[in-house]
Amino acid sequence: MIFMRFDRFLTLCFFHRFHKTIRLPNGIRIPILMYHSISESSEEGRHPYFKTSTSPRVFSEHIRILHARSYKVISLSSAVDLITGDSLSGKGKVAVITFDDGFEDFYTEAFPVLSRYGFCSTVFMPAGFISHAGRTFKGKKCLRWGEIRELATSGVEFGSHTVTHPKLRDLRWDQVDMELKESKKILEDGLGKGVGSFSYPYAFPDEDHRFKIRLKSSLLASGYMNGVTTNIGTATRGDDRLFLKRIPVNSDDDPRFFSAKLDSGYDWVQHLQYTFKFLKSKSGWKANSGSQETSQ
Repeated sequence: MIFMRFDRFLTLCFFHRFHKTIRLPNGIRIPILMYHSISESSEEGRHPYFKTSTSPRVFSEHIRILHARSYKVISLSSAVDLITGDSLSGKGKVAVITFDDGFEDFYTEAFPVLSRYGFCSTVFMPAGFISHAGRTFKGKKCLRWGEIRELATSGVEFGSHTVTHPKLRDLRWDQVDMELKESKKILEDGLGKGVGSFSYPYAFPDEDHRFKIRLKSSLLASGYMNGVTTNIGTATRGDDRLFLKRIPVNSDDDPRFFSAKLDSGYDWVQHLQYTFKFLKSKSGWKANSGSQETSQ
């Protein structure tokens, strides 16, 4: 079991224990939590590292821990202001809660818990899967327009997760531009207000610098103000506001492991993640990642 969850073993037995020695001495680190579905999906056969479902019970425990540890949950835009601003004093411990894919279980399972603690959140929608009657994505029901508008009036922020949830790196640039612009337009027309946040679907190609430069240009041209990726780590001063790191969370994150992730004890994985991507790109090997969004 230790071998299968070597990331948990090293985090709890080494990196979390000495996390103070690897923190920036005069900086700030903000855990931007990345959830997907809040459901009992077992995801059998997948390594815990790749899972994207969090059971309602575990999710409730995570939110309880945030509250018990006196975390202030802030919006993504507020987090960007903190890591790009001049003043860091008096802010205390802050975190951001995000959800990718826009599943209906956010409305039925996650939002009631968040409301109980007065916590805000950001939901990233693949805009092409929004309808009035309800569509499915990855075998799960998606949020409907009525639910989205209701949530928006209750403080939930919505961001773009493209239109069709493709692997953007596999598309032509005119197709990438369409995914960015059209998803933003669909959401803004449906919500009646601006949308400035973007979430990159699937594994983020951090090793491909030319792609990142072109993507950043497209995001800015499309009117996005900030964005998040599947790169692992806490957000800190100096990070690109359009390519912020996040902390993946799922049902296998017990209280001790979840707390370690909040404390930057899991940030070491970003170096392993980058090395794996770099070596894979150099070798020309392409794995069948399927719907894996949180690693590679």
